Amino acid sequence: MKKSRILSKPLNDAIAAMGHGDFIIISDAGFPIPEGKRVDLAIEADKPSITEILDLVVSDFIYERVIVAEEQKENNPNLYNAIEKLCDRCNVETIPHAQLIEQYPEKAKFIVRTGAFEPWGNVILCSGVDAPVWFKKPGTKVPDYYEERASYEET
Repeated sequence: MKKSRILSKPLNDAIAAMGHGDFIIISDAGFPIPEGKRVDLAIEADKPSITEILDLVVSDFIYERVIVAEEQKENNPNLYNAIEKLCDRCNVETIPHAQLIEQYPEKAKFIVRTGAFEPWGNVILCSGVDAPVWFKKPGTKVPDYYEERASYEET
């Protein structure tokens, strides 16, 4: 039996299929999901939650960007603060909710649907590389724009 925390085969398959720069969205129950991108984990209202699934995903996924709706920061600060705490690899970026809904369903490689009934409850993760590993070989130089990522240490 599998050792890591994630037991869902579709979720494991989605994470394993991600390449550098690909987007995966952890979505609330009402997010518009294009055909073929859905990893449906919803059971009932608010189960599982955004933070439960985000916690699982970031435990097994290297990301270099986190994006949420700017309305979340203002109107759902508890969720925003929880996301900031869970996603410690980088700062949480914000964009207008309308832009998130218009652009990212098509950009995303996968959209993980939770049961969350959560205002502005969507989290976009951009896949990264394990920079500390990629840049540790002798003779390899870390470019300035990778310096922070290359010095990241798992907690």
